[in-house]
Order: sequence, then C-alpha cells, then structure tokens
Amino acid sequence: MHTPFPALLPLGDVGLLLLRLMVALVFFDSGRHHLTNPAERSKSIGASIGFTVFLGTAELLGSVGLALGILTQLAAIGLILIMLGAIQKKIFVWKIGFWGGRAYGWHYDLMLLVMNLVIVTTGGGKLELF
Repeated sequence: MHTPFPALLPLGDVGLLLLRLMVALVFFDSGRHHLTNPAERSKSIGASIGFTVFLGTAELLGSVGLALGILTQLAAIGLILIMLGAIQKKIFVWKIGFWGGRAYGWHYDLMLLVMNLVIVTTGGGKLELF
C-alpha cells in the first residue's frame, strides 16, 4: 500500500477512538432526546411510546459501549440495526430522498451506518477509555 503520509499510520487506533467517540456522541444525544419526552418524540417518529423508550435506551447503551470500548462490536451492530430501521422508514414510509426534502435525507443515517460498520470490521481499535 502506498500512502503519502506513512508517519500517520501508527495513529490509526487514535483515529478509530475519535470515530467511536463521535458516533457515541451522536447516539447519546439522540437516545437522550428519545427518553426526555418519549410521548412527544414517539409522535414525531411515528412509533409507540414503548418502542421510543426502547430505541432511546438502545442508543444510550450503544453509545456508552462505543465510547468506553465495552462490547464495541456488539454495540456497533446494534446501532447499525437502528440505522437500518431509520433508513427504511425514511425511504419507504416517509418517502424522503437521499438528500432530503421536508426533512434531512437518509444520507446522514447511511453515514452513521457505515461508521459503525468500520467499527465492527476493525474492532474499534485498541484504545479504550475505561
């Protein structure tokens, strides 16, 4: 493999840690939003209150797993499943395009899915915060 910056390659685990932390931040905030007012949030996403609470809890737990390096691959797989559900809903239920329309598009969800796929396939790197 030819790379113009070979000196940066040893920092790959730092890059993966930063990726995990960024993804964790996004899902932590989303999960917190679901759990702060599940009745209101459930209406906005077209889900039951029970499912909204489940979704928020899953996002919070997945984000903690990613951030701390606890069951990192399983946490990322769970978050991938959440993103697959979000993409499915945006495309087939809400009829939102890739870039959006009346709401932001599913490109955002796809990026989070791929970020989690990188975490799954790399194990999230060797650096853990706990």
